[in-house]
Amino acid sequence: MFVPFENLSEEAKVWIYPSSRKFHQPEIPELEKKIEDFITDWKSDDESFKASYQLKYNRFIVFSAEGDKPFTNADIDLQVAFIIQLQEGYKVELLDKMNVCFKQGEYVQYKDLKDFKKLVKNKAVNEKSIVFDNLITSKSEFKYYWEVPITESWYKRFL
Repeated sequence: MFVPFENLSEEAKVWIYPSSRKFHQPEIPELEKKIEDFITDWKSDDESFKASYQLKYNRFIVFSAEGDKPFTNADIDLQVAFIIQLQEGYKVELLDKMNVCFKQGEYVQYKDLKDFKKLVKNKAVNEKSIVFDNLITSKSEFKYYWEVPITESWYKRFL
């Protein structure tokens, strides 16, 4: 069942899909409708299942879900298949975990790890830079540890 994001518990599972580009304003209503439709159909046979999403910075698709039954590989496969459809439909990359998302001023940047390391070496990214940890797994972690200074993330090893 689709619910508002804030109605999910802090322990709810989270999956974050960073986009290789910002979604454009004309794309967003259709994208949000597709995501809500997917969530409504996803695990619809499980009465305890609740799920939601957020579209952060018009760039990150954040799913969150919880229920009495554990998530199966088939449940995750459905989500990944949906994400692949979005990639193809919007001509974006959403599944590449070897990229780094970080802020430069008010803008969110998306770079592959090799280019990110060069930016650190050249001091274009420093200890005050904000990075996004897209590997977090709970709503609580998302709330407190997703968007942090590089010194509070695993990326600090590159400083």
